[in-house]
Amino acid sequence: MLRDLPDDDEWIRAHSQVIGARVRARREHLNVRQEAVFLAADVDRRTLQALEAGTGNPTLATLMRIAYVLDMPLAELLG
Repeated sequence: MLRDLPDDDEWIRAHSQVIGARVRARREHLNVRQEAVFLAADVDRRTLQALEAGTGNPTLATLMRIAYVLDMPLAELLG
């Protein structure tokens, strides 16, 4: 059985913040700057900044690139 979507997108914002926190925590754990990540992942600086702030809407490819350069499974990133 399928679930009904909530009336607002608050649940999306909440999950986006969790994903952003995971990216930031992993980056800090590796002791690397945002610049190193966006350059290695070949993504725009603003995309990574927005993702870490929990306000971005990255593509799956972007998430895959970031997870790869941070050496973390995509499933761990998405939770």
